[in-house]
This record gives sequence, C-alpha cells and structure tokens, in this order.
Amino acid sequence: MNHELEHLDLIDLLSERHLLLRQITEKLWNDRSDIHISNSEWFIMARIYKKQPTIAYVSKNVDISRQATHKFIKRLESKGLVEVMNVENNNKEKCIKLTPLGNDYFEKNAELKKALERKITNQMGEKQVAFLKDILKADWGVGND
Repeated sequence: MNHELEHLDLIDLLSERHLLLRQITEKLWNDRSDIHISNSEWFIMARIYKKQPTIAYVSKNVDISRQATHKFIKRLESKGLVEVMNVENNNKEKCIKLTPLGNDYFEKNAELKKALERKITNQMGEKQVAFLKDILKADWGVGND
C-alpha cells in the first residue's frame, strides 16, 4: 500500500486516485499526439461527444467557470477539434459539436483509457475492478439533496 494514501479519508482517496489517473491519461495522449489536450479540454469534449449541446449547457455541466469553459472551447476550436455554430431560430445562443478530427481523437483517447483500465485490472484482478465499478455506480445517498 502507498504510505502517502494510508491516512486519507474516502473523499481524499478518491480525489488522489482520480488526479493520478487523469495525469496518466493526459500524459499518455500528449506523448503520442502532436495536438496536446488538457484534462479540462477532454472533460468538455466528453460532454459534447455525439451531441450538439449549447455552450450554456456545457458551461453548466462542467465544474469549470463559465469564462474558463469559453476559453477552453476557443482553444479546442483553434485546434480543429470542435465547431461552434449558431442555434437555429436563436441569435443569442451557440451550440458546439466535435469535428471529425475531434471525434477521432476522442475515440482514440477512449482506447488509451481502456488500455490503462486493462493494466489496472491485471494488477488488481477482474473481480476487484468489477466490484470497484459497482461501488462507484451505486447510489451513495449523498446526491444533490
């Protein structure tokens, strides 16, 4: 067991593991690609994959400030990964979708994450990983009350 994690509570343990996995996946991607994509950018791409939500919807559904979300969307657009369009019959709102390149990259990144999950499964065992997934998917009774 990692001694640095030994005395952490559940919240901090989850946070530390999440941060570690995000750092690993970001590095795996950026080591293999000319176009570097941050975790925040991946998070936004996940919210729009196979959808065309409004920018306002994306801003509300990521844990990033509205201003930062707009900045990340501009950055993704400049990399050719997303396209921002006007919403039909609404001059005020804009919607966003992944470009073919964005879809391709998102799916390739999903494969990298699957490979990392296989590595974790090989280390921990299939039953343990399945059990962990079930626990994480369960209703913990602490939702937005």
